[in-house]
Order: sequence, then structure tokens, then C-alpha cells
Amino acid sequence: MTTSTPQPAAPRSAPASRPGYVHGYSATEARRLGDQADTLADLLHSGTAYPPGSRVLEAGCGVGAQTVHLLAASPGVLLTAADISADSLAQARARVARQVPGARVRWHHGDLHRLPFPDDSFDHLFVCFVLEHLADPAAALAALRRVLRPGGTVTVIEGDHGSARFHPHGDAARRVVGHLVRLQADRGGDALIGPRLHPLLTGAGFRDVVVEPRTMSADGARPAEADAFTRRTFVAMVEAVRAEAVAARLTTAEAFDRGVAELRRSAEPGGTFSYTFSKAVAVKP
Repeated sequence: MTTSTPQPAAPRSAPASRPGYVHGYSATEARRLGDQADTLADLLHSGTAYPPGSRVLEAGCGVGAQTVHLLAASPGVLLTAADISADSLAQARARVARQVPGARVRWHHGDLHRLPFPDDSFDHLFVCFVLEHLADPAAALAALRRVLRPGGTVTVIEGDHGSARFHPHGDAARRVVGHLVRLQADRGGDALIGPRLHPLLTGAGFRDVVVEPRTMSADGARPAEADAFTRRTFVAMVEAVRAEAVAARLTTAEAFDRGVAELRRSAEPGGTFSYTFSKAVAVKP
């Protein structure tokens, strides 16, 4: 039985002191994003498929880790993939060319708050692991709503680091997860945003909002998930902020390493790990 403990502290409302993507843009992070997307494809993309010819915008496509799964589930769509990082877009283009050759994709480099597309340009919007990094996700959703046609749908997927549960339980492990939450908050993001999707979408003017929890569990019966999700996705994500957490004096190197070691034990025989994502679908009236 996993011990229930207090959630990591909610992000502060102060302006971001170091805006940007907390996980960085390294080759290691690109691989982690690919591992994460491949491991979670069935869990997160189940129920999402668009008819051929549909005009779909993926806002914040990053390195294309989710893009290839989106295209595989909806062959024949007319996809526009947008991201603020030119380097990430180049990686996304290469990934799609390798994994989904022949897919029709238009690539856009720019800020999703200032999209150059006319009103009502798209039939569907897909936004995955993007709002958590934005200082004003409500403004982003309002900007996206403008380019969606009336009756079109938006799909939003986000996580909640506070939902992470693991056995054996360790206070040091819980603290390092909290450090990641704090660092993301300092950059204006919200690593606990999953439960906020319904009010964010309704506040942005969408209707018929439906939010479903999607839980990934890894234990002795699912050793592949323990390796792919617990070790190579979640623990790797936490481990990547070690230097920043120490530099910010949130912890010491020794204490951080102790917390990561405790987290890793949840992926070993006898350990368990679970994490809940929120997947929301809504309509533009």
C-alpha cells in the first residue's frame, strides 16, 4: 500500500524569474520526450482520431514526440505543427519524416499567443504538455480559441506531479519532486495543472468540457512500464533539474541524490509507481 503524503506546494503567483522550458533542450531531454510519448501513446491518445482532411493544429509540438502518434492515429489529416523553438521544430520535422513518411504537415515557428492564422482556421486543436509551462495558460487558450472554427474541438493533456504515488515511500523522494514543482513555478509554470483544465477551458469560452483521468501504473506485473515510465520518463525528468535545484539552494547535492535513489527503488522488484494525467476535450460554441 502506498503511503499518502502532502502534495508539493502549489506554484507561487509571482512573475517568473527565469522564464523558459524547465527541462531544457538537450539531446537527453529530446530522448526522454520520445520515451515518454511512446510509453504513454495508448494511454493518452486513445479516443483521439480525426477524419481525413481535417485541419488540425498541434500547438507546442516540441520535438515531435506526440506529433508522430497524432499522425499515426489520424492518417490523412492536414496538420499544422507549431512551436516556439526552431531547433525543436527541426527535430520534429526529422522525426515525422522517419516515422510517418508522407504525412501532410505544415510547420510554423512562433508563439502560440500570436498565431498568424485567420479566425476559424482549424477544425481541431491538440495541446499536450504545453500549458504547464506557460505563465498565463488562460490567455493561451483564448488565443487558440480564436483560430478554431465554431463546433471544432480542442484536446488538452496535462500532468500533475502531485499525483505521483510510489512504494517504497521516501520523504527524500517526495522532496525532490517538490523541488521540480518549485523550479517550474519559478519559471511561471505549473507542474500541478492537470486538475485545473476544466475551469481553464470553461473560462476561455469553451463548452461541453469533459475531463478524464488517465493513470499510468507500473509494478511487478508491468516491468516494461517500470523501466520506460518510472525510470526513463519520470525519474529522468526529476534528475535533470539536479544542478538547478542545488544552485537555487533548495537542497544539497547529497540530499537530491538520496531522493532520486529513493524514487528509483519504486521501479525495482517489489516497488510500485503511479501517476495521473488529465485529458480534456471541449468544443468552441
